[in-house]
Amino acid sequence: MKRLILVVVAIVSLSGYAEAQTSKRKVVQTGTPNGIFSPAIVVGDLVFTSGQIGLDPKTGQFPAGGIEAQLEQVFRNLTAVLEASGSSIDHVVKATVFLADMNDYNTMNELYRKKFKGDPPARSTVQVARLPRDARIEIEVVAVLK
Repeated sequence: MKRLILVVVAIVSLSGYAEAQTSKRKVVQTGTPNGIFSPAIVVGDLVFTSGQIGLDPKTGQFPAGGIEAQLEQVFRNLTAVLEASGSSIDHVVKATVFLADMNDYNTMNELYRKKFKGDPPARSTVQVARLPRDARIEIEVVAVLK
């Protein structure tokens, strides 16, 4: 009988834990929901953003100017998502950069360096076969809340 009571208590405790963890997951929206993915998810003190490409949300187009212009727009998009999440670009702890062409690496590094005050976040950079809408760059980040 004692073992049965312990098992029931453990099951109730685990289901309560799972429910508490799910309730801590907050979806962040920055525009019209697309139903495919969320711009960001907040769990505890962390913000996980979806990858951002250099599309201007007002026009739905890439800005003229190649990798430089796309990177600037990516950071505007990331800033908007992070602000909506209760964080900021200054609170980023990890970034993953996806490049369509590794020949853009040095240009990306020069511009990227200017976006972070003080010590930059940890980062991975990879070349991919293709990005959505044939973007030249996509960046996703993990940040802490303010």
